[in-house]
Amino acid sequence: MEYEVVVGLEVHAQLATRTKMFCGCPVRFGERPNSLVCPICLGLPGVLPVVNESAYHMSLRTAVALGCELASFTKFDRKNYYYPDLPKNYQISQYDLPFAEGGSVPISTPGGEKSIRLVRVHMEEDAGKLVHTPLGSLVDLNRAGTPLMEIVSEPDLSSPEEARSYLEELKRMLEYLEVCDCNMEEGSLRCDANLSVRPVGQKELGVKTEIKNMNSFSGVEKALTYEAGRQIRTLVAGGVIEQATLLWHEDREETSVMRTKEHAHDYRYFPEPDLSPIVLDAKKVEQIRGELPELPRTRWQRFQADYDLSEYDAEVLIRDRALADYFEDLAGRVGQGKLAANWVTNQVSAVLNERKIPVAECPVSSDRLSELLLRVDSGDLSKGMAGKVFDSMLGSDASLDQLIEKLGGGQISDPDTLRPLVEEVFGEQAKIVEDIRGGKDKAKNALFGKVMGKTRGRGNPEVVRGLIEELLASGS
Repeated sequence: MEYEVVVGLEVHAQLATRTKMFCGCPVRFGERPNSLVCPICLGLPGVLPVVNESAYHMSLRTAVALGCELASFTKFDRKNYYYPDLPKNYQISQYDLPFAEGGSVPISTPGGEKSIRLVRVHMEEDAGKLVHTPLGSLVDLNRAGTPLMEIVSEPDLSSPEEARSYLEELKRMLEYLEVCDCNMEEGSLRCDANLSVRPVGQKELGVKTEIKNMNSFSGVEKALTYEAGRQIRTLVAGGVIEQATLLWHEDREETSVMRTKEHAHDYRYFPEPDLSPIVLDAKKVEQIRGELPELPRTRWQRFQADYDLSEYDAEVLIRDRALADYFEDLAGRVGQGKLAANWVTNQVSAVLNERKIPVAECPVSSDRLSELLLRVDSGDLSKGMAGKVFDSMLGSDASLDQLIEKLGGGQISDPDTLRPLVEEVFGEQAKIVEDIRGGKDKAKNALFGKVMGKTRGRGNPEVVRGLIEELLASGS
């Protein structure tokens, strides 16, 4: 029997606010344990939470961009469970009345574009963190109360590869919207994955398992691949899949059971009595809608149409909003989309990756690089010489003319300057010229190389080849 995989993802995005969800404690990573806490996020008796307005507006911004239906009335709920890093023994979240439902995320698949539907988007607070040591487990509550936005998809994903594509697209959207820094190493973006398998053609879903708290795209893809294989092997062997919450062990590349048969009623949800419901401000929504940036998918399509780029080059450029902005500014100055894209995806990206710096810290601005590319486009500089000049620009504030002069000058394109050099080579390399006229066309490359040597690599290759053909044809 052939089985198919069904996946739904729950993504937890840490909102890029300065303070926590219900108190004024700062949100910062890597601080001394338990130094960013107060009576409210510690859940001490008698305290009252207050909703972070910035967190709510960032959530609205995301929901509008995702095409969600916004609730005119929403509330918070208490999700009760007991865990060492949950100081209140409950988490303030949203249950039956989330602030946004529906919407979708488009992804690319081998079969074309596919729209992944969303169930809901809701707000909640984060728990703390357990640090496990040989002497026992320690609790750090700095993260407790941090604003989170949970984005829940329908089970529309059909493979681990589609799941990864969905996460990559969603990450780009959140970065473009500037609502989450998406630093997965610091836990700003985490994912729970629900997976089940069923016989091909069956409409009813199989029993699902949930893999918790994964924080890398490769980890999600590997975990889903492993779990799909495990479920299929179990069913083929006549076994039964038990609903369970699983942990993914990256080092062993396998899952293990964390707990079994978890349902919503296990959390005994009830309305949060200390927080007033929120009534939607329609004017604020329209303001947010009008301020939305161009989203990555739209930009990807426009780059292909406006700059005649390949899908791959457009994809590389839109992965980082700042890199895409750099490219657009450069392309506008140079007037050559493909030329600009080649330099940004190769030379510029190589510098950023090697130095591990953001685009804002690139030592060669788009303005300065445009001067160099205009020289290439006009024929004043060869591509090889331009590469050397670019390398020099990385460590120098000297003018472009000064750098070119220091490296031996620009490209020679004047035929009257190059013709005497070509004639000189013809006289020195009579045997090669005779071979070419005898039908050995490959020998032209040797002749070309000799001329370029005379020019110290500065000769315009097209002009040099043209002069060689001209002299060969004339019989000189």
